Amino acid sequence: MLRGILFVLTTIFVTSSASLAAERTVTDDAGRQITIPDEPERIVVLHEALLGVPLADLGLVPVGSYGRGDDGQSLMAVDFYRDVLGVRAPSTTPRGIGPIGEIDLERLGALEPDLIIGTDRDGSKIERLSTIAPVYIQNASAGRVSGFQTQAELAELLGRQAIFEQRRDAYLERARELRATEGSTSGRRDYLGLFLTDQLNAIGDVTGVAQAMSDLGYSRLALAPTDGGSGMGSSLFVPLSTEIVGRLDPDILLAMNTYAGGRDEDAVRSSLDRIVPGWSRFLKPAIDGRILYLDSAKVVTPSIASAENTLDAYEDWLAGR
Repeated sequence: MLRGILFVLTTIFVTSSASLAAERTVTDDAGRQITIPDEPERIVVLHEALLGVPLADLGLVPVGSYGRGDDGQSLMAVDFYRDVLGVRAPSTTPRGIGPIGEIDLERLGALEPDLIIGTDRDGSKIERLSTIAPVYIQNASAGRVSGFQTQAELAELLGRQAIFEQRRDAYLERARELRATEGSTSGRRDYLGLFLTDQLNAIGDVTGVAQAMSDLGYSRLALAPTDGGSGMGSSLFVPLSTEIVGRLDPDILLAMNTYAGGRDEDAVRSSLDRIVPGWSRFLKPAIDGRILYLDSAKVVTPSIASAENTLDAYEDWLAGR
């Protein structure tokens, strides 16, 4: 009898210890202390471009995210995993949790997530989602993070620092080599990134393209508050007037189209014709051949992969000058 009781107590102690060892308490970017699995295996993200791609770039493929169907097919104009990661894209993509902006709790629960990761704009969803799994809030807005800092912080949270550092170091070495091929990099070098929708928008800092341009020795062209410079609170872009852009003369102008439109050079030129008639005759970067046309889907996520895609395009642009 005593031996049986001791066995049961020992089993309970060992099981409890294992359970405790499998969890840890962390503080998210909303200042909340939450308990999460030590090694989450079923992660759901509330933003594919800002969170899902940076995770997949580190080898962690979420089981669910917005903007996808039950079969994992993208319901958006772009498939970020495929377009950003290319041959490294996961063979199995996340399942949908409802249309963008509207969570289907039944679908979410069916995925049995052990961790839900949202951005700093998802605070209103925390209480509802916490009934299904722990919710971790990750900063992803300009002024709080920049470049692929979001990815670095996720790597630290999820024990992928070594993978992140290995990819970052290889990327930085390539950026240094690319700068060396240009010769001297002294003096003023600035850029302005334009994202074309139905208007002109300046690309923000929370993107792989911004990280790459910085590592290539460029700084973002300073915009006065009256030009929209005080509005860089968006993760992606801030609207600009055509009059303002016509006056600006960055060393290099980056131009990319909305995801829903064609994303090659011809499509970007067509959008510029529509938004800024005659741009090729008066924009100084256009006259001097200082425009780099980019595929927006490939370069805007806060991931090393998006920064690498920017280096690819920049290298091709240099070769063609």
